[in-house]
Amino acid sequence: MWHQQVIQLAPRKRGFHLVTDEVRGAVAELATVKVGLLHLFMMHTSASLSINENADPTVRGDMERFFRETVPENAPYYQHTLEGADDMPAHILAVLLGPSLTIPLAKGEMLLGTWQGIYLGEHRDHAGSRRLTVTLQGEAR
Repeated sequence: MWHQQVIQLAPRKRGFHLVTDEVRGAVAELATVKVGLLHLFMMHTSASLSINENADPTVRGDMERFFRETVPENAPYYQHTLEGADDMPAHILAVLLGPSLTIPLAKGEMLLGTWQGIYLGEHRDHAGSRRLTVTLQGEAR
C-alpha cells in the first residue's frame, strides 16, 4: 500500500519542538499499516526535521543554544541578508540537520525508541506554519 498527504504543522517560535503527536494525529492511515515505512519531508528551506530526546525539554533548549552559537546571525561573510538576520543561519541549519526522516512502522505504530521523538527545528524568529509531505509505504493490516 501507498499513501501520501501533506500536513500542516502549527506555527511555532524559533527552537526545537516535539511534533510526534501532531504527526501521528494528522495521519490516520498510520493505524492501517502492518509493517512499513513513514517518510516525512519538510517543504521549507529554513526548518528541519530530526529525531532526538523526547522526555527532558532542556535537551531542546540546549540544542537551540548550541546551534545559535555554532551558526550565528550577522556573520560578516553572509551575502544573503535581505530577508533578515535569522534567514541565512536558518538555511544553513536546514542543510546541516536535514529536511527528511524515514521511520519504520509496525502494527500501526512508529517504531521510535523509548526516549525518541520527532523534532521540528524551527530556525526563523517569525515563521508561519510548516508543511510536511508524508508518505507511507507498507503492508496493510
